[in-house]
Amino acid sequence: MIDQNSKQSNAIYWASGIVSVCGIIFEVLFGAVGSYLLGDGVKQYTLTISLFLTGMGIGATISEKVTKNLILSFVWIEYLIGIIAGFSTFLLFGVTAYLSSGMDAFFLYSVTLIVGALTGVELPILIRKANDIGVTLKKSTARVLFSDYAGGLIGGLLFVYLLRPEFGLVKTAFLVAIINVAIALWILVYFRREFKRFKLHFSAGIFILLLLLSGVLFGEETAFTFEQKLYRDPIIYTDQTDYQQIILTKEQGDLRLFLDGQLQFSSSDEYRYHETLVHPTMASAQSHQKVLILGGGDGLALRELQKYEDIKKMTLVDLDPAVIDLAKTNRELTTLNEQAFEDERVEVRNEDAFLFLQKQQTTFYDVILVDLPDPNNESLNKLYTLEFYQLLRNHLAPGGSIMIQATSPTFATEVYWSIDQTVKAAQLQTENLHVDIPSFGDWGFILAKREDVNLNQIDISVETKFLTNELIDGLTSFGKDIDSEIIDENGEKVELETNTLMRPTIIEKYEKAWRSY
Repeated sequence: MIDQNSKQSNAIYWASGIVSVCGIIFEVLFGAVGSYLLGDGVKQYTLTISLFLTGMGIGATISEKVTKNLILSFVWIEYLIGIIAGFSTFLLFGVTAYLSSGMDAFFLYSVTLIVGALTGVELPILIRKANDIGVTLKKSTARVLFSDYAGGLIGGLLFVYLLRPEFGLVKTAFLVAIINVAIALWILVYFRREFKRFKLHFSAGIFILLLLLSGVLFGEETAFTFEQKLYRDPIIYTDQTDYQQIILTKEQGDLRLFLDGQLQFSSSDEYRYHETLVHPTMASAQSHQKVLILGGGDGLALRELQKYEDIKKMTLVDLDPAVIDLAKTNRELTTLNEQAFEDERVEVRNEDAFLFLQKQQTTFYDVILVDLPDPNNESLNKLYTLEFYQLLRNHLAPGGSIMIQATSPTFATEVYWSIDQTVKAAQLQTENLHVDIPSFGDWGFILAKREDVNLNQIDISVETKFLTNELIDGLTSFGKDIDSEIIDENGEKVELETNTLMRPTIIEKYEKAWRSY
């Protein structure tokens, strides 16, 4: 009898550990899908983890009322988690595609709270069952909690290094839900002598298991049709990498690249952006021998740089190797970037731009192009801080020039001029430019040098489709409604703040500015 009790209690500990793995995976999965669909990764992870833990607290309270049929209650809780969490990301893509704005967030947060509550009911039930078997309350609680915490670590590692990169968000939810239901079926069979209607409960579990298996086989393809609704043009390529989701769309010759749902370029007008990024910077620099590009994994800035024969080396630093591989191998992209990565002068480094600059302590560049995504989360914010711009300054050769893409001065006026203020705080002189790009709208750049910036006498010496010497002067003119004299709703002048690692002031401003667009 003692041996049988020991086996049953061990089964409970194993079940606790495995469902805990599933619980932590769902927790971070909800944060990841929220980050992708709703933006601002730090905010979404914070909200989903908070809601999940709150749900667990609610579930723990509810569990007090579960005093009978403990194993059967556990089984059906796992069934419910399997159905709700398994179909969560699949349905969220549908909600985002077909329902009104805001419903996607409501759906995600509701599912997070519900799954958290169901997860919170699990452990007290298992502890109580272990106690009923004959394990002391002190011992059963300690062992179940150990299984839970150890399982949490395993779940987090599995999600980061295996599930998300290999299976994506939709298939991961179905696969993990299958594990929940499989554990429920195993426990059901292990304690089958306690049930009067064993076949009914077992059949229900098998049905749910088959439903989830169909989700694994066909859910991602269906979710892809939902996702297609989020984009204007047909999707011709999609990939979930370790860092982001990459999507290419094309319609009537217009190729568009999206990273985590954010448009990076449209082939119909990207030359306006990239010519403005590259050529004023090259024209204002005394030398072109060494060029550094931070970001720009699509190769379009490299395409413009190839026009300068006096460049000896171009170093491109982009975190995600998958973007580089796509730009090297995808026929649509290689045609657009004119096979820029085949230039022998190009060196690619797949590193974080901030860390790259920290390591390259004695390397100086004549031209630095900062072609990075907008500062819409904590990870990207560090690339718009005083500390980052000080690193840029320290790697800029005398007479060299830096060009920074700095979001839209029309849509995010205070953010743009705050970035300019931050660059100046790094003891760099600046000149401000903006250009109309039909697919983006009005877009801003900041040209920075150690010396005073003078664009009046620069000469664009290479062939361009858009930019001319005469046009550059116009790019430096800002209307009264988008210039640095920003007046708030109370009629008072806004004091611009320097953005730092310790005080990331522009993230909230950025989110607020783009909320209406």
